[in-house]
Amino acid sequence: MDQPRLRFAPSPTGALHIGGVRTALYNYLLAKKYNGTFILRIEDTDQTRYVPGAEEYIVEALEWCGITPDEGPGSGGPHAPYRQSERREIYQEYARKLVENGQAYFAFDTPEELDARREEEKAKGNHSFMYGQHTRLEMKNSLSLAADEVQKLIEGGFPYTIRLLVPEQEEVLINDLIRGDVHFNTSELDDKVLLKADGLPTYHLANVVDDHLMEISHVVRGEEWLPSTAHHVLLYKAFGWSPPLFAHLPLILKPVGSGKLSKRDGKKLGIPVFPLSWKGATEEESFDGFRESGFSPAALLNFLAFLGWNPGTEQEIFSLQELVQTFSIDHIGHSGSRFDYDKALWFNQQYIIATPNEDLSAAVRPILEEKGHHPSENFLNTFVGLFKERVHRYSEFWDQGYYFFEPVREYESKPIRKKWNPERADVLNELLDKLEALDVFSPETIEAATDEFLSRKGLGHGNVLPFFRIGLAGTMKGPAVFDMMSLMGKKLAIDRLRKAWPVFDQLVQKA
Repeated sequence: MDQPRLRFAPSPTGALHIGGVRTALYNYLLAKKYNGTFILRIEDTDQTRYVPGAEEYIVEALEWCGITPDEGPGSGGPHAPYRQSERREIYQEYARKLVENGQAYFAFDTPEELDARREEEKAKGNHSFMYGQHTRLEMKNSLSLAADEVQKLIEGGFPYTIRLLVPEQEEVLINDLIRGDVHFNTSELDDKVLLKADGLPTYHLANVVDDHLMEISHVVRGEEWLPSTAHHVLLYKAFGWSPPLFAHLPLILKPVGSGKLSKRDGKKLGIPVFPLSWKGATEEESFDGFRESGFSPAALLNFLAFLGWNPGTEQEIFSLQELVQTFSIDHIGHSGSRFDYDKALWFNQQYIIATPNEDLSAAVRPILEEKGHHPSENFLNTFVGLFKERVHRYSEFWDQGYYFFEPVREYESKPIRKKWNPERADVLNELLDKLEALDVFSPETIEAATDEFLSRKGLGHGNVLPFFRIGLAGTMKGPAVFDMMSLMGKKLAIDRLRKAWPVFDQLVQKA
């Protein structure tokens, strides 16, 4: 493959769905695998659905993920501008060329007239009205009207659209790189509007013109666009251009049930389905993102790569560069892939474990500082090292280890009520006196002193460590007790334990 050119062309109609990120990733991987070009193009011609801030969100999301465009808004390139709203004159020129060549026509039907025709068809029992080869001569357009009347309407400023003249009874063949040969008959196709009455193009015209002018070699997009591809192939033929190669990706399916993953699924299940959080006009339109949920962008890309693609080996952990080297359209499946959030958590955990403590600290520090804590570099490096194999997300470092920075909120009562008695406090305080006398308060010295004490008393770890653990953390879960004590420091650890024993007495008395 000779230096392909691929594009990701989202519409700024809201937050970028995670399925869009996967589409961008696949385009990026294929471009980079063959030393090609990855382009970001903003398809913002539908001004009725334009959402302020959406384009900035898209750019920021791709930047966070590490999917960096070679060309696009802000990046420049030889085919600028890369916002379709800034290319209006280009589309108007090409739409008129199609009319001049007999491949398209002017249509003067008003919205009210089109609505009336739809209602008329409904009354006849037809479920839908298709403006095309069977009805076009019954409508108000340059095919059904006399040439002088058409000229009069245009010169008089009467609103019009330009529609594609779909040929009759032709087979349209699409050789899809994922799905193989896909056939359409033009009898099933309507005469799509190419240029709207406001002078802006529809998706179909802008998409084809831009892909041609920007020399796009491969169009890799979701399977929901496959039906539109028949019109796009007809447009390429009408212009006399060679179409690019097409590859339509399988759907990303709901975690449970049937159907395509939607933003509502994220709300319903309490999981992110967007790369970054999005603040909408209402709470219902606001969504959490993977970034804010504590995910590594590298782990997210690794997870997304496997939603539809498989390397054909047992390997699951891939860096972005390894994905570039391994990726192949041949290994993209036909069927939809279920959005398994537990698998996403697993990927993120593997990346957290593999991340050096120093780098992990940089990711966790903002979370702690937001809570008002500013630990030293050495403290934080040790802290993340204690928890990195116990968490799945960055946010869980705080959730599981808050007690290193703040007092214990609540003590796990069941093991206390089961095993604690007030007499234990005397023995434990005697051990604490011994530990308090240590010159070096390290995990090794704490363990050695504890073992010596327990051996002399004829006790085992089970007589001491569970109470130490709950006294320090409030829970039986967490890192090794001696590691916890060492990191907390002698004063905090011993003071916290001495204060815990009376609380344990109260829990037993309430039982």
